[in-house]
Amino acid sequence: MTDVAEQPGRVVSFLRLVKVEHSIFALPFAYLAALTAMWPTINWFDLLWVTVAMISGRTFAMAANRILDRRIDALNPRTQNRELVTGAVSVRTAWTGALVSLVFLFLAAGLLNWLCLVLAPLAVAPLVIYPYAKRFTNFPHYVLALAQAVAPVGAWIAITGTFAGSGPAWVLGVAVGLWIGGFDIIYACQDVEIDRQIGVHSTPARFGVRTALHISTVTHVVTFALFVWFGALVGLSWLWWAGLALTAAAFVYQHVVVTPRDLSKVNRAFFTANGFVGIALFVFALLDLVLL
Repeated sequence: MTDVAEQPGRVVSFLRLVKVEHSIFALPFAYLAALTAMWPTINWFDLLWVTVAMISGRTFAMAANRILDRRIDALNPRTQNRELVTGAVSVRTAWTGALVSLVFLFLAAGLLNWLCLVLAPLAVAPLVIYPYAKRFTNFPHYVLALAQAVAPVGAWIAITGTFAGSGPAWVLGVAVGLWIGGFDIIYACQDVEIDRQIGVHSTPARFGVRTALHISTVTHVVTFALFVWFGALVGLSWLWWAGLALTAAAFVYQHVVVTPRDLSKVNRAFFTANGFVGIALFVFALLDLVLL
């Protein structure tokens, strides 16, 4: 009885550990690639398995990241309350959740098509490499970008079963990866001093907050240009460009509110602005597909 009663608590703690709600960042772009590839016919089963694959892959990535970084997290005051550090989630539970997620990822890939299944290990590789990246490179944020760029490309292949005609998905994938990598640089600015003390590598720790924020700005300028290129490639109309205008405002906002002298609004830039970007672009692209 005790085990049964405790199980829901472990599940909730695990979901907090992997921050499942952050799927909102990349999932809309996977949907965008999938819908663009299949339009005007919608295969709801394929969309379901794309969703399962995306959430499973991200859950595996977050669980592995938390497990491999738990000793680093214990040394950082900002991350000392994470579940694996406090014991709210055991390492065994975290590994179990990670492996279950991995099984669902491969199951979804297999149910989509054979090419997805064959390529699934390649999609998983950067998810595992990323937690180690901060141990050997000053640019771990771009390893994260590579891991995130897989989502739109994978969604396109999930629908079409081929690389043929996948150019727009690659453009969107690189855009999404650089978008997330760029704001990961901003997020890392919070930990400059402690990272230097404990030997964690990052762009802010190596080059300083001011230079890191400039690098993030350039990264997001390239991101925006790639979003423009994607819209042109697939022939999206004024609704997409309206969404991009709002996206530009969100980018400007996050780079204005976070400064070298004031990092207090990093979380607002990270969660509010970036959550808005993903949802806004997806909604405007969907309206473009449906109405025009």
